[in-house]
Amino acid sequence: MSRPGFVLEVDERTPPLLVHEGENFRLERLPHGTRVIYPPDSLPGIRDLDGVIRRALLEPHGSEPLPELLFPGMRLTIVFDDLSLPLPPMRRPDVRQRIIEQVLEMAAAKGVDDVELIAANALHRRMTPAELQHVVGDRVFRSFFPQHLTNHDAEDRDNLVHLGDTAEGEEVEINRRAAESDLVVYVNITSTAMSGGPKSVSVGLASYRSIRHHHNVHTLRHSRSFNDPPKSAMHHSYNRMQDLIGGQVKVFTVETTLNNDTFPAATRFLNKREWEWNYGDQAAYLASRRGNSLMTPSMRRRLWHRTEAPYGVTGVNAGAPSEVHPITLRNVHRQQLTEVQGQADVAVYGLPYICPYNVNSVMNPILTMCLGLGYFFNLYLNQPIVREGGVGIFYHPMPNEFHPVHHPSYIDFYEEVLAETTDPAVIEAKFEKQFATDPWYTHLYRKSYAYHGVHPFYMWYWGAHAMQHLGQVIFVGADRSAAARLGVQSASTLNDALQLASQTVGTSPSITYQHMPPLTLASVR
Repeated sequence: MSRPGFVLEVDERTPPLLVHEGENFRLERLPHGTRVIYPPDSLPGIRDLDGVIRRALLEPHGSEPLPELLFPGMRLTIVFDDLSLPLPPMRRPDVRQRIIEQVLEMAAAKGVDDVELIAANALHRRMTPAELQHVVGDRVFRSFFPQHLTNHDAEDRDNLVHLGDTAEGEEVEINRRAAESDLVVYVNITSTAMSGGPKSVSVGLASYRSIRHHHNVHTLRHSRSFNDPPKSAMHHSYNRMQDLIGGQVKVFTVETTLNNDTFPAATRFLNKREWEWNYGDQAAYLASRRGNSLMTPSMRRRLWHRTEAPYGVTGVNAGAPSEVHPITLRNVHRQQLTEVQGQADVAVYGLPYICPYNVNSVMNPILTMCLGLGYFFNLYLNQPIVREGGVGIFYHPMPNEFHPVHHPSYIDFYEEVLAETTDPAVIEAKFEKQFATDPWYTHLYRKSYAYHGVHPFYMWYWGAHAMQHLGQVIFVGADRSAAARLGVQSASTLNDALQLASQTVGTSPSITYQHMPPLTLASVR
């Protein structure tokens, strides 16, 4: 049995602790009395994974077995999560490949020959052929690409269907092929409670017309705990949309969860608690630091983005979405949950090189803000680890750099929108529609590999709750001009950051460091 997560209080015996900062990391001595939140050790992965997948498909929750839903002449659509999950990407074979192969085998045995595969990329960039191949595997890729293995296109008006409006007036518009199928099999990886469940089809296969109803400032500011669906306004919207979709489209979901084996053997020290490092771990740390220092930023980025994680699969459950997702969330909590008593004046987070929106790309300043204030800040249950009006300190160099192919609208958002205001509500009211409907951004989203024109707005809104909650935001090591453009402060060192924070929380604040990755979900009482 793996050890549970725990909270360490830093004292004179505590070694320097590892803190991520983009494509690098450092050992930092935190002030005495600082609380450090560690995740549980990795759960063991399933040994007979193919057997467990088959059993999940044959013994689903709240549904007939998959073979009983298949028949000759039907339209079967298999949908899978795009490259935004998991992070880093999973070492091949990806669990989605293994599930899809079994679904296809069962379909072939039932005489089903009208099959389409769709990456549920919503407003994300299209996956490249190589990225699709990594997820679905060589055999499926060769059999279906390009005619029958595609990316969802949220701007293809001919291939979208308006299914109706919810009781709250939310328009539900999804991929036509999925809407007109006899069965949709959705294959999911749930890394956090923010994904999976009712979000899968209602977001992954939706259009801007639909997504705007929950990806907005009001909803995100009132989603007080993204990881606790009953308390999240966003999840309420997902549920309403999924209920409408479920009344018209038969969805059979297959949800999976992974353990915390986030880094491969060469950087295994990143998975371990610092005082348990052996001589090999210490040598690997020093070698990694030295190697990073010798490489150019672009070389370092390419190296880290080639990292593939040796995850173990901790759960595979299939059937009706409403029946499956609660089981999935229990598996997520089993791997990530750590009990924490009380809030701190200051929260500290180290931000790594990757987030859901810069896979094989660049972590631009807007994505850095989203990762810190939108994702890491929100990895809690009940209440944030930092009190209202407290200070958030984030480590990241925040270079003023953008990927011109993947993030063209981000460049204009940074140069034009943020130069005028950083207020999410003002940004939404004044600029969102212009970017969301811009023909050039739409063309690049559909024909190149660009994120949708509205995407930087949603990344900014993801931080709206944290912006409202925190009294001060400081980035250690950040490019000063980029930090200023984003409306946050920069500091050279932790001591400098704490000196700045003293203006808000005094000179002897309580401090909590949420030690990740691997991901940690803090249950704050």
